[in-house]
Amino acid sequence: MSQNDPLVIFTPSGKRGHFPNGTKVLDAARQLGVDLDSVCGGRGICSKCQVQPSFGDFSKHGITSQPDALSDWNAVEERYKSIRGLIDGRRLGCQAQVNGDVVIDVPPESQVHKQVVRKSADTREIVLDPATRLYYVEVEEPDMHEPSGDLERLSKALAEQWNLPNTTSDLRIMQHLQPALRQGKWKVTVAVYQGKGLGEARIIHVWPGYYEGTIYGLAIDLGSTTIAAHLCDLQTGKVLTSSGIMNPQIRFGEDLMSRVSYSMMNPGGAAEMTTAVRTALQALVNTVAAEAIIDPALIVEAVFVANPVMHHLLLGIDPVELGQAPFALATSDSMTLWASELDLTMHPSASIYILPCIAGHVGADAAAVALSEAPNRSEDLVLIVDVGTNAEILLGNKHKVLACSSPTGPAFEGAQISSGQRAAPGAIERVEINPVTKEPRFRVIGSEKWSDEDGFTEEAGTITGICGSGIIEAIAEMRMAGLVDPSGLIGSAAQTGTERCMPNGRTHEYVLFEGDGTSPRITVTNGDVRAIQLAKAALYAGARLLMDQMGVDEVDRVVLAGAFGAHISPKHAMVLGMIPDCDVEKVTSAGNAAGTGARIALLNAAARREVESTVRQIVKVETAVEPRFQEHFVAASNIPHATDAYAKLRAIAPLPDVSFNTNGEEGGRRRRRRG
Repeated sequence: MSQNDPLVIFTPSGKRGHFPNGTKVLDAARQLGVDLDSVCGGRGICSKCQVQPSFGDFSKHGITSQPDALSDWNAVEERYKSIRGLIDGRRLGCQAQVNGDVVIDVPPESQVHKQVVRKSADTREIVLDPATRLYYVEVEEPDMHEPSGDLERLSKALAEQWNLPNTTSDLRIMQHLQPALRQGKWKVTVAVYQGKGLGEARIIHVWPGYYEGTIYGLAIDLGSTTIAAHLCDLQTGKVLTSSGIMNPQIRFGEDLMSRVSYSMMNPGGAAEMTTAVRTALQALVNTVAAEAIIDPALIVEAVFVANPVMHHLLLGIDPVELGQAPFALATSDSMTLWASELDLTMHPSASIYILPCIAGHVGADAAAVALSEAPNRSEDLVLIVDVGTNAEILLGNKHKVLACSSPTGPAFEGAQISSGQRAAPGAIERVEINPVTKEPRFRVIGSEKWSDEDGFTEEAGTITGICGSGIIEAIAEMRMAGLVDPSGLIGSAAQTGTERCMPNGRTHEYVLFEGDGTSPRITVTNGDVRAIQLAKAALYAGARLLMDQMGVDEVDRVVLAGAFGAHISPKHAMVLGMIPDCDVEKVTSAGNAAGTGARIALLNAAARREVESTVRQIVKVETAVEPRFQEHFVAASNIPHATDAYAKLRAIAPLPDVSFNTNGEEGGRRRRRRG
């Protein structure tokens, strides 16, 4: 190349270089390290290398790009356009040749590391660079004068055409290789897995000719109560379908320690729970494949995140050591396994990547949240709470990150609640209570109407119960309406001024919905309030413990993570005292951040190395052995808190000063102690 050769400038990368006339655009891009895709290796088959030349005066670049700066439109491009369509003005990089100074734009869909927007509320993007990719190669035909095996010549072609040296394979590939090569006339598409970096590459599948299909991966968040899966196209990063099921291990215990106890008390109990969850996972794999109308054999990878107990039970490891100090993990490192090792039927050579755990009670799910939300890159102090049966809590910024887990139990997910249920159509999810009349109105999942709007009954159908977000809003609204006092007691009708507060044994309950011929009566009992108090106190105490360790009394912002956390109203969460006092507008939702972290690790192999490095820098705080945890827990049992003034919350929300602990007297008056 000389300075007299045409200057080629690629956007948006800004990379530039001089190339001789006749140089293909794809070759120029490769020499400059421009992010331009090509599955077929420049043979005019895949159309992945589409580019958009720009013509005119570019004073910024100091050149004029003329329409004849590229070679004429050719038959290969015409054939592709007539069959599949090609956006006007676009060229194929493997066909267009450089004839003069030119500016060439590489559109997003032509970039190898495509930017996949994670979610609209977040500016962070996932760089698409999966561990398993497709490569089209042309293999030398066998020659008796230069004898070599078909596999060796395939490996040679991958090394020469795609810079993939030292590829390996297994017996299954060798059994299918020769028919594929001959059917494809020595041209094949190869799926190669590079899970351990560029130095190691494993051939996992061979298709004859140019394979026009795609391959898929699964990102799975294995939770204590629910299991969520996202099926992704590994070539585009697109989520094709998401699905979830209840974890069948619930029958062995609703919380993690109950399951550890079941394993301790029942010989073979751990193996029984492992079988149950693996069976459920296979059903989930089959479900997402059916929903996407794909063959499960095309799912070539899966990434798992889970808390430590679920992590061990998935792997078939007895979690007994996690039930007692020092809470030792069998391993905290990431793992790469065959899917068959977990009894999962997908592609015969499908691999499973499991994110690393942080510590005995802070697992791969917390590591996935750290990967997704990146507190280690935050300028301000952020508290991230992954709300679930076992809450994972992260606190930190770019200087330091702390982590702990807190046993909140299943109340937030509708369990242990008298009318509670999982989030499903017919469940009450939003609640408002008029502070003057004490009358409620609500919305149910599956309807956009409130219960006091015309057409609600027809649209909502049968009201079946109340889910986690609904019970949180109901109790917070009851607190703001003066129906529940700070200690968590529901007042009587005389104390509250509403007949909806009715006796229930020695306490009271609030009638949220009277019921009808098809829907049951739904109330909030004092037992329900107590269950939520215990769960939220554990959550707050964990967060407060991290703040103590960090030496701060407040945080700059709060992120509520978890599939359930996405549906929590920040104001109601703060009224309950689930999280420390903070400006409500600084409390945001990250959705299922653990699932998003799993998806990042699925779609970007480098992210796996990143999270492995990140978890080693996170400081673990063990709540079970911290003496102040119990102190914080007791103070946090009040609504919102016994000692924290919650000044920022009180500026926007009423918190009536009522007390219903009357020792038998009506009207809220306290008896004066004698003596």
